[in-house]
Amino acid sequence: MPDAGLVLSFLLAAFAIELTPGPNMAWLALLSATAGRATGWAAVAGIALGLGLQGTFAATGFAALLAAFPPAYSVLHAAGVAYLVWLAWESWRDAANPGHHLPGGGEDETVGFRHGLITNLLNPKAAVFYITVLPGFLPVDADLAGGLTLTAIYVAVATFIHAVIVLAAGAARRWLSDPGISARMHRVQTFVLLAVALWLLSKA
Repeated sequence: MPDAGLVLSFLLAAFAIELTPGPNMAWLALLSATAGRATGWAAVAGIALGLGLQGTFAATGFAALLAAFPPAYSVLHAAGVAYLVWLAWESWRDAANPGHHLPGGGEDETVGFRHGLITNLLNPKAAVFYITVLPGFLPVDADLAGGLTLTAIYVAVATFIHAVIVLAAGAARRWLSDPGISARMHRVQTFVLLAVALWLLSKA
């Protein structure tokens, strides 16, 4: 098990990484504002599960597999970029649909959970973190429990930050759920998602 000093250092690193703007932030804020907090909480749960599964795969040897077979990582990377592009297209499509901006016209809890889960199962940023950063906070003789402990800490930090986003966006729901503002925000989200996809593509 990692000692207290390493855990504290890892905690700070996790906060720094999760506070870096990414697709989860913009998507969660808009989702919570237009579809409501219940859908936002479902998305947070999906994100947490996706991050947790990625961390578990890494701790049990999936990371070693990706490192040993670069094409496997390339497939994961390409899938993550493609999914972000698909989400961007979906956001642009929704911006042009007036019914999407009416109460009850957006995503529901099932959709929010599914998008959160898939996005983070295919999240190259999380995969790189688990493969390259997390092991540096473990002693050489660390066992499976150590890796799972740090994974749980990372997921907890991410979930905390995402919960704050849901709460803040929920408070601004009256403003953001205005049909005109909602449509514009969907278009902004489209370009944010495309920018993140292009950034990830440049890291291939």
